[in-house]
Amino acid sequence: MSIDRNKPGQQVLPIQPVEKPILCSPYTEPDKHWSYNLETGEAMIVPYRRPASYFYRVQRVGSEQQLSMFAEETREDLPLINALREDLKKWRASNYEGATQVTKELLAWWAREDRPRRLFFCQREAVETIIYLNEIRLAGKHTRFKSAVSDTDLEKLKDQPADVSLPALIRMGCKMATGSGKTVVMAMLIAWTFCNRGQVPSDQRFPSAVLVVCPNLTIKERLQVLRPENPDNYYSAFDLVPNKMRPLLAKGKVLVTNWHLFAPESEHIEGGKSYLVVNKGPEGPDAFARRILGDLYGRGQIMVLNDEAHHAWRPKQADEKERRLLQQEELEEATVWINGLDTINHATGIRFCVDLSATPFYIAGSGYVEGSPFPWLVSDFGLVDAIESGIVKIPRLPVSDTTGRPEPKYFRLWQHITENLQPGEKLPGRAGKPKPEVVYREAEAALNTLASQWVERFRYIQEASNVQDKTPPVLIIVCDNTDIAEVFYRNISGEETVEVVEVEDEEDEELVDGDEEGPVTEKQGKKKLKTKVRYGQGRVFPEYFSNREGFTPTIRIDSRLLAQAESGNPGTSRQEAAEQLRRIVATVGKPGEPGEQVRCVISVAMLNEGWDANNVTHILGLRAFGSQLLCEQVVGRGLRRMDYTPDPETGLLTEEYVDIYGVPFSLIPFKGRPTRTPAPGDRPKNHVRALPERTAFEIRFPVVEGYAFALQRNLITADISRMEPLRIEPEREPTSVFVKPRVGYQVGTPGLAGPGEFAVQDRRLYYQSTHLQTIEFVLTRHIVNAMVGDDQQSPDPRSNPALRLQSLHQLFPQVLRLVHQYINQKVDFRDVDPREIGQEKYFRRIVERMLAAIRPDESQGEPPLMPLLNRYTPIGSTADVDFKTIKPVFVTTFSHINAVAADTASWEQSVAFRLEQAAFDNLVRFYARNDGLNFSIPYEFEGVTHTFEPDYLVRLANDITLILEIKGMETEQDRAKHQAARRWITAVNNWGKLGKWEFHVNRDPQVLTNELSYIMNKHST
Repeated sequence: MSIDRNKPGQQVLPIQPVEKPILCSPYTEPDKHWSYNLETGEAMIVPYRRPASYFYRVQRVGSEQQLSMFAEETREDLPLINALREDLKKWRASNYEGATQVTKELLAWWAREDRPRRLFFCQREAVETIIYLNEIRLAGKHTRFKSAVSDTDLEKLKDQPADVSLPALIRMGCKMATGSGKTVVMAMLIAWTFCNRGQVPSDQRFPSAVLVVCPNLTIKERLQVLRPENPDNYYSAFDLVPNKMRPLLAKGKVLVTNWHLFAPESEHIEGGKSYLVVNKGPEGPDAFARRILGDLYGRGQIMVLNDEAHHAWRPKQADEKERRLLQQEELEEATVWINGLDTINHATGIRFCVDLSATPFYIAGSGYVEGSPFPWLVSDFGLVDAIESGIVKIPRLPVSDTTGRPEPKYFRLWQHITENLQPGEKLPGRAGKPKPEVVYREAEAALNTLASQWVERFRYIQEASNVQDKTPPVLIIVCDNTDIAEVFYRNISGEETVEVVEVEDEEDEELVDGDEEGPVTEKQGKKKLKTKVRYGQGRVFPEYFSNREGFTPTIRIDSRLLAQAESGNPGTSRQEAAEQLRRIVATVGKPGEPGEQVRCVISVAMLNEGWDANNVTHILGLRAFGSQLLCEQVVGRGLRRMDYTPDPETGLLTEEYVDIYGVPFSLIPFKGRPTRTPAPGDRPKNHVRALPERTAFEIRFPVVEGYAFALQRNLITADISRMEPLRIEPEREPTSVFVKPRVGYQVGTPGLAGPGEFAVQDRRLYYQSTHLQTIEFVLTRHIVNAMVGDDQQSPDPRSNPALRLQSLHQLFPQVLRLVHQYINQKVDFRDVDPREIGQEKYFRRIVERMLAAIRPDESQGEPPLMPLLNRYTPIGSTADVDFKTIKPVFVTTFSHINAVAADTASWEQSVAFRLEQAAFDNLVRFYARNDGLNFSIPYEFEGVTHTFEPDYLVRLANDITLILEIKGMETEQDRAKHQAARRWITAVNNWGKLGKWEFHVNRDPQVLTNELSYIMNKHST
């Protein structure tokens, strides 16, 4: 905070805006953070990660009461989380010592930098923390490094019921900011426990059943992606499980439910129906567990994932005054939720619970200190960390044109409204709260300013010819109570509900609407009141926000009506209205859904949790904010990003903003936006998506994860002429790492180079002591062993040792011949001694390229090389493309996808232009940019598995599908990619179910048309 001590009574304002709030990559551990000098207001970058901590309120006395609530917030460290961070660094450095092999493979799989959808560091850290605690510390294992977490610390993970005879719940809480990917974390944890249990069915540390508990139906529907059998499951969408582990994943069961089902079942319920004559008595723990768990029952201990887990706390005794601060609904939810878990734990056993929440803190009236964290928190990546890593939008506050500091009347809007109320402007008996009309009058200037900024952005989106997505941005207004919400709704939407008199004529039984200009007389028939919606002109940019028949841009969220949707009676008119509202709220900003055209949302609470609209651009807070927790909950409703594409120059995610008035948060990096000087419209995202009207241009492709290399006669071949060349680069260093040929080499000794296979050697001495033929023999041995497998793991389905030995001896001379040909024909030695290929990097590249080129010799009766497809998503399609980006786009005509997003405008757009031109010239039928398509080709480079994502898929006029890569300068890794692509082409063409495929590398878009013509002619002959 910054305050002038020479000006008594001056309001404390937050720190000044920072120019670049985003400091860190979302994919690596944060290494810097913003820090604030509370005396001067200076913002500084501190070159290390922010310690895990939280803020809580303390009571002030005397003159200190003049300070704002932020001066009352005191920071406390979270020692358990900080200690776990230390342990995790050491555990990573030890290559996850003590973890299972399955766990190690999964952690390596998730950490890969070349993933089509990279996982955030905060997601991996949360999962690593749970794994470390479960596999190491809670399992009683010890590591060679000294742990910073004591056994006493682990006692904090036990949540003990009041009845001490019941078992305690083991709970591990992960604090993750809204929009940072909690659902992905849940999927990763499910994959980890199912794959481990599938590998070792007797290992009780890994439950084979997972219960996911959430607060409402909207979230329950979204979380169905956690079920492995779901077609839209996250395991495939985010590539969370290697292909070989998919069968292990399928052995587990996931159930998603909401806490409402934890309420004890009525003693009169039988078969889902209620009967007065039925009286079964209270539902016992076993019956309760059977009812809730269904197919999960009988699988032993389960893992529980609590989503939005800040609702699941154990009520503590509190005095009556404090209890009045708590809404009855909140107390009921907490009690039912936690009692349900206790009952399941008592009946079947819960191995552990993982709690996920953006705000895992106790609330006022709970019996605990307001804002204090749950003691079982083990991981922390909160809102400020998420802003600094670019994972969420950046809050933007209204600032003065002259000082650049936040405008007090817009920043502390509620205080500005309430501090000078006159007696007639207060509600009687409501603790001095203002009348709704007064709130509107005093907030109208802020509302109009914020709404004008919304209009500015809306117009830009609608008028910009290069913006494909015309979905409107959303303005959220969060009110103190329903009366204020009603006044704002009426003034913005122009809509109001009125009571009209309806008359039933007794003679002809027709219903006649009452005339609003005159009363209905008795002799006209029976009178009754009926509510009716009347549309009028709103007072805030009515052309944009006013409701009218068939068009509702402004909606008001009725929390009680939404609650009806959770547990109401199907078929009733109120239930139907509740479900309709829920569907609108749940689909705000989603094209083709009921909430697509919503522009303004007026609510009393923070909207329903799980709300994942990412097109919120403006928030207005009209209520008292007594803590930073409440500020964060409101602000979090609008912080989900629209695009996650990093800037190719910086590697950081690009800035996205949400303008916020009236939510007085502190110590959060923010940008400033002048309130009087017009600001240029924010650059909206371009929506790149498949167009339904262009389904004739759809391209489908196999999702290949490996190859079936099933030899029957051990006869192989390779087209050496089509293999990628290898360039030897002279080395100046006197020593280098070379393979170590050993006396007594024989075929069948363990495979690819491991520890001890290579060593630093003097180059001159290596040349003198090693023959080129010896290196060729060693290369051949490695290639053959990789094809057939070693004693521990064999890709060959034949487990008979005699058959395996026969394969080794039959393959060796064939591979040796191919290796010799490759070295003679494709290696450019550049006047270097040929024995340089014994250097590790060249040795590995030759092995990888030979493995990618060798295939069964079909001419000799061998079955052809075939692709192994993804079990869950065997076929990909351009129909699945749907993402938003800030990149410039080129609008397409001959593509299923509406636009091409360009990394570099000169290359991608130039190619797209020439493909469009080729379509007019009948060389191309249609094409697709491989962006958001998730089309990739697996390959090996220097011993590490990668994926290659070519640039375009092109359907030529002769129906060949061309994989087109645009490449200027080539590296050795690029050549490995291209070799893998040719192997992919061979296997997919042998498979033959999606037509004929070809691969081509274009090095100059200027000649692309000629190259396409050449490929067409080559295949026509």
